[in-house]
Amino acid sequence: MPTPQEIEVLLSPEVAYDEMARYRALLDAAGLVPGQADFVHLRKRSIDARGRQPQVRLRADIYQTPPPANLFGPWFHYPNVSQARRSVLIVGAGPAGLFAALRAIELGIKPIVLERGKDVRTRRRDLAALNKEHIVDTDSNYCFGEGGAGTYSDGKLYTRATKRGDVGRILRLLVQHGATPDILVDAHPHIGTNKLPYVVQALRDTIREAGGEVRFETRVTDLVLENNHLRGVVTATGEALEADAVILATGHSARDIYELLHRRGVLIEAKPFALGVRVEHPQELIDQAQYRRKDRGALPAASYALVHQTQWQNKQRGVFSFCMCPGGFIVPAATAPGEVVVNGMSPSRRDSRFANSGIVTAIELEDMDLRQHGALAGLRLQQQIEQRACRLAGNTQLAPAQRLGDFLKSKVSPELLETSYQPGLVSVPMEEVLGTGLAERLRQGFKNFGQKIPGYATNAAQIVGVESRTSSPVRIPRDRDTLQHLEVQGLFPCGEGAGYAGGIVSAAMDGERCAEAVLAAISSK
Repeated sequence: MPTPQEIEVLLSPEVAYDEMARYRALLDAAGLVPGQADFVHLRKRSIDARGRQPQVRLRADIYQTPPPANLFGPWFHYPNVSQARRSVLIVGAGPAGLFAALRAIELGIKPIVLERGKDVRTRRRDLAALNKEHIVDTDSNYCFGEGGAGTYSDGKLYTRATKRGDVGRILRLLVQHGATPDILVDAHPHIGTNKLPYVVQALRDTIREAGGEVRFETRVTDLVLENNHLRGVVTATGEALEADAVILATGHSARDIYELLHRRGVLIEAKPFALGVRVEHPQELIDQAQYRRKDRGALPAASYALVHQTQWQNKQRGVFSFCMCPGGFIVPAATAPGEVVVNGMSPSRRDSRFANSGIVTAIELEDMDLRQHGALAGLRLQQQIEQRACRLAGNTQLAPAQRLGDFLKSKVSPELLETSYQPGLVSVPMEEVLGTGLAERLRQGFKNFGQKIPGYATNAAQIVGVESRTSSPVRIPRDRDTLQHLEVQGLFPCGEGAGYAGGIVSAAMDGERCAEAVLAAISSK
């Protein structure tokens, strides 16, 4: 196997993001001239903005002989499982469900994926109706539909969950299905909301071509449960489907599934989550603060990550940025009429004039009414705040908002700024939406963030409510080794909705693990 020369360099953004200039700079660092290198393989790219001028750190392998054939692989090949003896029902076609299906095929198991929403192409019409006409389809929205909540989001692929699986494998699978190869290189990779739907469609096509099934507009309404063994599920049409196992990968907003499990006596638990608002700034303000230059030039839209520990009523809670979307948009993420929920997304070029991020505070078990609501206490708290946001903003998808400087001073905003949020905003004191405790914690956080980023905590920004779907408020407990539910055989809780992932990549890795656990379980019978 050829041995490359490893190179690491710091370059100006203008050189690093220009393909030919970058090529020459890397060869120069290796002591070579064009023609001496057979191939330059860029391995990692990250921005170093700690100095007076931001630079881009590149790590590359220089090959003076032809590189190995599997340099970007291995690519994955799938057997046909249409006639397989074993099958698994997978409820949900988000990243956890889709990657569980692909891994099941690799393992010789036929996956049958049930998705309550629509395919990505048809789903767009419902998103348009939500944005323009304020019509919330409870089965087809920014949370439900092919690809899950991540399909029409920024497509962020950065994860700290590196011990849960092979991150590189997930990224290569995404590239194989149409994602840009840049995700294999960038320190904080993302696909973009304009490209991710095509990748998701390609994943679905692979599943079907290999003999698996993907059924849309198929909502699960009941369980085929016998003596604490899950045999299958019942759909909204009354059809009963059975298989060797069920992977439940419904995402963090499938509240009816939590209600169903609770009603059928399947053990679930309340878990901590986070809740707050979206803050929106001019992207130019964030660029100038982060890069310390008037114009970002060749650099990508700047992002940030912020955290602060707050104290209120002798309780410490973290306030932190969540799902930061440089060059992005705020979108309506409600899943039922009568609630207002917001989320962020970015196109692949991140070229919007706005930067937005969730700014949320931790909600611990002691902050919930466990005595009254038990395992559904966090879910009920979410609902109360989302419904209040809707009511105070006029009972449409208009979102309550307040200029950030006014929020810090507890002043009503007489006028709001231009926004990327298409349904529109209504000036509302956000403390009335969130309640005193949450508002006070967010104020403490914003004041601290204003000390870290010049201009951040001023009326140049505004906050939009509410950011409440950061993660599931419910955990479906499972055995650490077998990944089966603690009390119900044949049930494999999976991904974000079960409380075991926090993003596209970690959900995908959990989906693969659950497929492997299904094989182990059914092979032992």
